[in-house]
Amino acid sequence: MFVSVVLDPGGEESARQLAEILLTWGFEKVQRACWESATIQDQNLVKLKQEIDRVTDYYDSVRLYQYPVEGVLAVTVLAKKRWKRVLVRPPAPKKQ
Repeated sequence: MFVSVVLDPGGEESARQLAEILLTWGFEKVQRACWESATIQDQNLVKLKQEIDRVTDYYDSVRLYQYPVEGVLAVTVLAKKRWKRVLVRPPAPKKQ
């Protein structure tokens, strides 16, 4: 599964801790606040989210872009210490 993580930390300490976690899990930094991995598995992603949750606070924001999840793109957002996930499906065909 391909996973991209975009960080918007609320402080320097959480930024450092998040970067350490992502490096530990084999993510590669591709831009200033963007990390990617094409080798992470579903079961490991749950553990990664738990570790991210452990070092973040109310002011941190994290977005995970995962593909494929049920054959579509999943966007998971941690904001205000709450996780929310949206599955992005292609538009339905128009009826004529």
